[in-house]
Amino acid sequence: MPLDRSTVDELNARLKQVYGPQPLRPNGDPLAELVFTILSQATNDRNRDRAYAALRQAFPRWEDVMEAAPAAVAKVIAPAGLGPQKAPRIIEVLRRVAADPRAKGRPDLSFLRSMDDATALDYLTALPGVGPKTAACVLLFALGRAVFPVDTHIHRLARRLGLVPVSLDAGRTQREFAAVAPRNAEACHELHVNLIAHGRTVCHARRPGCAGCALADLCRWSGGRRGDAVKRRPNRAGRIRANKGLTRAGLR
Repeated sequence: MPLDRSTVDELNARLKQVYGPQPLRPNGDPLAELVFTILSQATNDRNRDRAYAALRQAFPRWEDVMEAAPAAVAKVIAPAGLGPQKAPRIIEVLRRVAADPRAKGRPDLSFLRSMDDATALDYLTALPGVGPKTAACVLLFALGRAVFPVDTHIHRLARRLGLVPVSLDAGRTQREFAAVAPRNAEACHELHVNLIAHGRTVCHARRPGCAGCALADLCRWSGGRRGDAVKRRPNRAGRIRANKGLTRAGLR
């Protein structure tokens, strides 16, 4: 199955029928989105949300986080896991942003609005602990840019569907998608959200529900696995991802 725009359009149409439309509501705060996404690394949405809420309650200003001891920040964000690693990373990101002349001495990423997508992605991925997916999430969810983040679920689906070689890592898979992803932010967001919903509720890593999969006839992987299928209710996936979108919309 080739990874081209017609394939992307087909995936988008099928998944929209199952999970529904996914309106894009940019939160307008790229720095909040960046911290939020760093917290999301290697954890689930519930624990990420708890950690982010606790961080903002304990340190109402980003300057407060930047000036805090790493151990204090790690304790607050413990629900997200990897606190000893994430805390110094977040603090260093805030310090580097504040040191940029365009931020005028404050931890503020508003200057990203004046950059094109490629320049903004390069800037973000130069920050500690910020990879291609995290950078793309900032542009999509905060600024409403037509970029396509590839997370672990999308990466798994892309390999199973035969869109990319099995050996291709997530970063290179994201670059492959960048060439064919929808050119408007709303469609890009909808495809991103619905692919993740599908990965969470049907195309599981260990026991995918091939028999209930809307993409089974397109998938080179599912043929020998249908006997192991576990059928899932598609509406549950829509609720899960809709909640994530609402959480992001209220970052500030």
